[in-house]
Amino acid sequence: MKNFYIATLGCKVNQYESDGIAKKLISKGWTRKNKSTKADICIINTCAVTSKAAMQSRQIIRSIIRLNPHAKIIVTGCHAQTEPDEIKKITGVHCITGHKDKFNIAEAILLQEKQSKNLTQNNQRGNNTLKSENTDKTQFNLLSFPESNKCTDNIFYSFTPAVTGNMTRAYLKIQDGCNAFCTYCIIPYARGRSCSMPEDDVIKHLENLKKKGYTEAVITGIHAGMYGLDFKKKSSLFQLLEKINKLKPIHRIRLSSIEPKELTDDIIELASESSTICDHFHIPLQSGNDEILRRMKRPYDSEFFKNLILKIHSLIPYAAIGVDILQGFPGESEKAFKNTYDLIKQLPVSYLHVFPFSPRKGTPAFNFPDQVKPEVLKYRCSVMRELGLKKKKQFIEKNIGREIEAVIQNKRDEETGMLKAVTSNYLTILAKGEDELKRKTVKIMPKHLKTNNMIYGKII
Repeated sequence: MKNFYIATLGCKVNQYESDGIAKKLISKGWTRKNKSTKADICIINTCAVTSKAAMQSRQIIRSIIRLNPHAKIIVTGCHAQTEPDEIKKITGVHCITGHKDKFNIAEAILLQEKQSKNLTQNNQRGNNTLKSENTDKTQFNLLSFPESNKCTDNIFYSFTPAVTGNMTRAYLKIQDGCNAFCTYCIIPYARGRSCSMPEDDVIKHLENLKKKGYTEAVITGIHAGMYGLDFKKKSSLFQLLEKINKLKPIHRIRLSSIEPKELTDDIIELASESSTICDHFHIPLQSGNDEILRRMKRPYDSEFFKNLILKIHSLIPYAAIGVDILQGFPGESEKAFKNTYDLIKQLPVSYLHVFPFSPRKGTPAFNFPDQVKPEVLKYRCSVMRELGLKKKKQFIEKNIGREIEAVIQNKRDEETGMLKAVTSNYLTILAKGEDELKRKTVKIMPKHLKTNNMIYGKII
């Protein structure tokens, strides 16, 4: 068994952890396959952020088992942590492990490989003491079945050296866990309390990525704005970014999602002056109605959010500003929906991620009254997504004719065969060019926009 496949659902932290598992296996001679049907071992890194995400995780597990019934199946991630009994019902799963042992998956596979070799050698010598069926039952014995649906481990786990995936940009998890306990969210129970990677380790990981040819790293976490607050000598995300900006261990970093209250004036001002920090912010709003925000247990109101977006826009006029919307929270009236729509409509945001609310067992909102009817929820999501497309188009048109820094991606666009460039402010631009430009930093000018929001440009 030397081929493996990893299916990753959910957030960038999951992507980082999947890439870390893959890197360990590849370093020991294993091959990562891009199709589950060609793999001896399939690892499914699940998501539990919504009921739909948990359901999709189980669907993918069943699909992989159906397509490759001879593969060994390992299930990990947030859904494995919070609802292992649901996964245990799926016939064909060989191992379920939560976050505590996720970082031992590669070692467990390698140990199983060693045990299989020993079994083969013993059988060749005529020693049948070890039976293959017994080996099947004790496989992956470094992994433990999650004892609880709550993760209480407050230790920061990462991979050393820095994780490199199969994309042009690398992900670096600097923080894990969450202390917020929003009423709709299961993640604090899945990931535990907030914990952070030491500052010096962050710098070393970024330096290592640069040595390996990476131009950009995405700084990610479950609740990245809480970075450093768990240290004995408290630090902050701003202090870390200040250090990165000063030392410049890599050409540029991109922040993943950051909570409104934690995107401080200091961070915005630093980003406005820095060429190292991308002019791109992704900020969860969830609702533009103050009563709904209160019921969600979100620590801000719509006025605060409005002023935050306008502050970013005033200091960094061409910054990409992405916003998360959780549509259809219990008690969301037509007026509450309109408040959210009107708030987004008036603000200079660049794109929207719209999620329908689904009751999540184990969270307070699961039992909240006044659930929004499915047909109403579907309509509101479609209306909000349409607004998101308009905002995206406006943002692209604003950037037409500008000269922008971009990183050329490893893979060309499949449809056109053109190079793909991702700008500092998160535009993907197609342009003509030679392969030697891949992974290089270039200046590019977006020239025109197609009807499907595809941008065509010219490398300067």
